[in-house]
Amino acid sequence: MSAGITIAGEGIKPTYQPSEKAFYLPEADLEWIEPGLKLEIRGVEFQPPNVIVTFRISEDRNRGLDRLGIETIGAVSTSFILGRIKPGESQFTTYRTNNPTSPITNVSATQAATDANGTYTSLGDGLYRYTFGFLLPANFEVDSTHRLGMYATRDLRPYGLERYVANATTEFVPSGAAVTQTRDIVRTEVCNNCHDPLALHGGARQQTQLCILCHQPQTTDPDTGNTVDFKVMIHKIHRGADLPSVQAGKPYQIIGFNQTLFNFGEIHWPQDTRNCTTCHQGGTQSDNWKTNPSRAACGSCHDDVNFATGAKHPGGVQVDDSKCSTCHPPDGQEFDLSVAGVHTIPEYSKQLAGLKYEILEVRNTKPGDKPTVTFKVTDGKGNPVDPNKLDYMRFSLAGPTSDYRVHVRERVPKAEAGPTGYTYTFTAAIPSDASGTFAVALDAYRDVTIPGPLLGQSFTVREAPRNPIFYFGIGGAKPVPRRQVVDRDKCNQCHKNLVAHLATYRRWDVEFCVMCHNATANDIDGRRPADQYPLEAIQFRHIIHRIHTGHELENDFTIWRGGIPRNYNKKLFPGDRRNCAKCHVGNSYQLPLPEGLTNTVIPRFFYTPLTPAASACLGCHDSKDAAAHAFQMTAPFGESCAVCHGEGMDFAVSKVHAR
Repeated sequence: MSAGITIAGEGIKPTYQPSEKAFYLPEADLEWIEPGLKLEIRGVEFQPPNVIVTFRISEDRNRGLDRLGIETIGAVSTSFILGRIKPGESQFTTYRTNNPTSPITNVSATQAATDANGTYTSLGDGLYRYTFGFLLPANFEVDSTHRLGMYATRDLRPYGLERYVANATTEFVPSGAAVTQTRDIVRTEVCNNCHDPLALHGGARQQTQLCILCHQPQTTDPDTGNTVDFKVMIHKIHRGADLPSVQAGKPYQIIGFNQTLFNFGEIHWPQDTRNCTTCHQGGTQSDNWKTNPSRAACGSCHDDVNFATGAKHPGGVQVDDSKCSTCHPPDGQEFDLSVAGVHTIPEYSKQLAGLKYEILEVRNTKPGDKPTVTFKVTDGKGNPVDPNKLDYMRFSLAGPTSDYRVHVRERVPKAEAGPTGYTYTFTAAIPSDASGTFAVALDAYRDVTIPGPLLGQSFTVREAPRNPIFYFGIGGAKPVPRRQVVDRDKCNQCHKNLVAHLATYRRWDVEFCVMCHNATANDIDGRRPADQYPLEAIQFRHIIHRIHTGHELENDFTIWRGGIPRNYNKKLFPGDRRNCAKCHVGNSYQLPLPEGLTNTVIPRFFYTPLTPAASACLGCHDSKDAAAHAFQMTAPFGESCAVCHGEGMDFAVSKVHAR
């Protein structure tokens, strides 16, 4: 882990954040433990046949560290790997390899490898020279781009901190010429939009520029026979359960770190895999996905295509990649055979006219009234659209915004035209005891067929806009919008364009989601069979925490929808769930929570109802022990969670989730 600090020079005092464990250490402990790990490659010398690296390891204040952990706390483990781009190639190949034999299949395979049996020389203040154990071949490529990769770890967990990790790479040409050829397609910071951070092989490898030194065509998993070439492996992992081969019944598995079986055929990427630029951005060669198509890259997602026989490839047999761009140029029209064209997502087609809804006014807002909503619908250019010609339109009424308990949904059979827009009057009345602020929202869509440029090509799209929400005070009081807890833009770091209930409706906004997914909601409308009772709660904080905890849950979490059970126990969250701020805004995840929140009814849990803080925390921490703790700390008149878990307390939420 790296601290959230800025280092201006040696000895400067780091400023830690509440999300970091070092934030909570007393100053005296910070002084002698010296948290953190930084790694800097100072130089690489080729003295054939020897390779010598000069590097420095330091802590957060830039003080040098003792590699052996004698003069400073915590030994630092360092590893080195050296590769080059051979003439005529575009990927790195390492000098040193291993040839492990699978204990399962007894098959051996070549794998790129780090150096072994090298020697260290200490130069003081964390500066070292490392002489590689391997010797350069006599005919090594003196004019080719070389990349040296390093990864280092420093385990301070015995001191209440983390296992710190640092990676570093540097590129050079041994002859001294300028580097003109590199490989820079996917950047680590882009991966970390989801992965927070990217950390493989026990967490020590965290930078893509390091990863691709080993993960290239040279390396194969001997247990499964699958290549771990980066472009192939990453595409397959992210398509996961949607791979044609997996759909046909063949699992996609790799046996990796410590002989662990990774069944990537169970992965569900949280967005459309046609969003190539989600990953391919920021690098000098990030457009490779469309400018340099290849059988390996394209065939990794489309793994039912056989280029050797031409099966499922209209272009027939392809013995190499030289003709790929003939049919698949980088750009063209939507839905054509260009690389960008075939990855067009119909819902984002420029052919769609666009829809926008706006709620202008809500009248009849006293308890017992039936609210009348005035609204308008326009296309993307602002032209009016008749809402009665849409395929679906529904209004929702919910309140109070302090914490939704009342929720009414009404399908709109016909909206009445008026001088400023259209109107709809609810058949349901505002409850007679209503107070505070209520909300009205609209969700609607139209089904549109758009043509493609190829013969007989067309796509049916469910076109739906963002969900407008209008707040009104009961009886004319000043409206108070519902508090914001999470941010859709944060959701979209992973989800790209978060849309729920995609198969039937299209619901876009968290602000709208919480109207239905309130403290009293359950999956009874999902047609859960009687023999599968009790019902499951679908309150927002409960289901979102449960879904994102996924495979780390201790108990079953299944929601019924449309008569179909949807189980979330195999979901894999790609980040670190301790980072509550990944989804939450401000201090919304901290205790105490606002007053006036409603208890959550969770019939399938150990006890019900759950008080507000308990329902949030037990969404992730679903064990019997955690439930017993929360139950013990709850009285009939409230919960005492903030006594220990409030900010500034010994077990504050931010402190126990610190990394």
